[in-house]
Formats: sequence, structure tokens, C-alpha cells
Amino acid sequence: MTDTSHRHLPTSVEETLDLLSDGDYVGDRSLATVLLLALKLGRPLFLEGEAGTGKTEIAKVLADTLGRRLVRLQCYEGLDVSSAVYEWNYPAQMVEIRVSEATGDRDRDSLESDIFSERFLIERPLLKALRPDTGGAPVLLIDELDRTDEPFEAFLLEVLSDFQITIPELGTVKAAEPPIVIITSNRTREIHDALKRRCLYHWVGYPSAERELEILRVKAPNAPEALSREIVAFVQALRNMDLFKLPGIAETLDWADALTQLDKVALDPTTVDDTLGVLLKYQDDIAKLQGSEAARLLDEVRHGAAAARLA
Repeated sequence: MTDTSHRHLPTSVEETLDLLSDGDYVGDRSLATVLLLALKLGRPLFLEGEAGTGKTEIAKVLADTLGRRLVRLQCYEGLDVSSAVYEWNYPAQMVEIRVSEATGDRDRDSLESDIFSERFLIERPLLKALRPDTGGAPVLLIDELDRTDEPFEAFLLEVLSDFQITIPELGTVKAAEPPIVIITSNRTREIHDALKRRCLYHWVGYPSAERELEILRVKAPNAPEALSREIVAFVQALRNMDLFKLPGIAETLDWADALTQLDKVALDPTTVDDTLGVLLKYQDDIAKLQGSEAARLLDEVRHGAAAARLA
């Protein structure tokens, strides 16, 4: 990877594609375009798509290639302000109060001012992302926003509007330079339109066969070329089936690594059956595919590859 310690923001789609490529991310032109616009306009980028399609990786690559600090807020049900923004170090505050009471060296107002100072403040991701950094504004990754509830979403809307947070005991913390914000969602629920309007939007879908093969070449270089082609063809065929959870690019890479570890140079029905747990994560999906269905699909993949070679 190139030295990115002082890298400037890209100024063209081609530079943005190069930026992604330097981070070993195989992106397409539409992603590079919307990413460039988000950087130029200072707008959050909202990435939506199925799990395992590489949404989170985009933020990681952006931070790495630009030499910026990555601040990640992993969302979950019940996420609140104390976990996402800040909280007070109550145990340390209690110790301070008891020491003060024992020594009697401070009055009530002085003690209250001291225990609600920065010294006792525990910063969580959203507050950390507003702090200045010598390397430039950090990349703030708000990952899987769809896992939170609507009240937190409304709070986040306020933060993203002004890039500032008010702490009643200390005052308002405002970002001198707004962070680069990447928001991801697996679309388990719809995100409110008010938040989406604050962002630029991009759908991260499953890659085409050509792009998925290129991703394998970059991310799983030890896999034999013929095996990689069979893996991609098989996974692409799987995504046309009625499964509970279709495999994403993350599962494709895991499968390629697993088959390489097993010293496989080609797919065969037994190997496919034995390794389906790497590719599929629900027993109903595995049971539907295992055995004759997997053999049939593999046969179709091989005949399709043979036909393509003859064409």
C-alpha cells in the first residue's frame, strides 16, 4: 500500500477509484462518484445493502488510505446517549467526593465544578468524532443504524445537522472540522426520510461475476484461478435461489480461504457439502442445498463454464 500519512482528499472520480484500489477495495464507478461527492460536499454517505456486501469496509479503507483516525459506533437495539456520546465516570467522581469530604478542602460549588470537568468525562464515539485531530477530521462510521430504535435516530439527526453536542455540565462541543461520516444499514427496517435527506445515498448490492472474481484475486490471491472462477460461478448461482440468507462477498472470501486451506484446486460435490457451513449460516439453507441439489448446481456451473469457453 502507498504512503497515505498526508494524503489529500480526491478531486476526481478516477482519483477516488485509485483511493479505493490502494486500500484493496474493488469498487465500481458509481460508488466512487457518490463517495467523491460526499467528500466534496461534506455530506454523510448512507450505504444500504445486504449484510456482507462490503459497506463497512468502505469506511475502513477510506480512513486507512487518507491516513485519518477511524471512529466506529457499532449500533444495536437499545443504544443510548451514554453509550454513543458520553457518560460521567461515576466511580471516580464518588472517590473525589469522599476525599473532599474527608479533607474538607473545598466548598460544594467548587467540588461540583471539579467533578463535572473533562477529567471525569468518558468520551464515546460520537463525541470523539467531533474532537480535533492533527491528521485531519476523522472518519466516523455509524455501523448498522437499522439496529437502533427511532429515538436514537432522531438524536443522531440533530448531531449530523450541526456536528455539535451539548453537555449540560460543560457546554457545547462543536467540531472545528466535521468528520467524514459513513452510515451503513442492512435494511432490517426503514430509516426515516429526515435522516436520509441529510445524506447522499448509495445501494451496495451483490457484485457482478466479473467484479467478484476481481475481488477474489485481490483479497484471496492464494486461491488457484480455476478454483476462484468455480467459486464465483457457484456463489452467483446460489444468489438466484430462494434462501433465507444469500451469501455476501464476505462469505465468498471465507469460502475461498477455506478451500485453499484444504488444498483444493477445484470444486467437487463432497467438498461443497462439507464446507457449506462456511458459505451459508442457516441450517434450513444448508439442508435445502446439501446433497443432490448442491451436485446439480455444481453440474450447472461446470456446464455453463464449458459453454462459455466454447463460445
